[in-house]
Amino acid sequence: MPVKSYKEFTVWQKAIELVNEVYKICKQFPAQEQYSLGSQMTRSAISIPSNIAEGWARNHKSEFIRYLSIAYGSSCELETQLLISKKQYTKIDYLRSDQLLNEVQRMLTVLMKKLKEHEQSW
Repeated sequence: MPVKSYKEFTVWQKAIELVNEVYKICKQFPAQEQYSLGSQMTRSAISIPSNIAEGWARNHKSEFIRYLSIAYGSSCELETQLLISKKQYTKIDYLRSDQLLNEVQRMLTVLMKKLKEHEQSW
């Protein structure tokens, strides 16, 4: 059965979970950090499901792949910001965000690969 909405993609659903987890982490930052690193982290996290949605809405396979790639880039940006955060704020639990980020990155990679392999189906 064909996918009717970007909301049906498990990777989009997991990316939304990741956004929520990043918000939880950022709320634990000191006030001054919430407006710098925290703001950067939430923007990067939000960009992941947003680009999946936008790419899907473009209704063209090559555009969808391009936006999935942008989402992957945002996930790497978030990964870097989480590494910085871990060095600065060692008492915060990052386990769930790490798990979700890893899962989202793997899913994006697989989805892009499958779309590229099946050029005819869209």
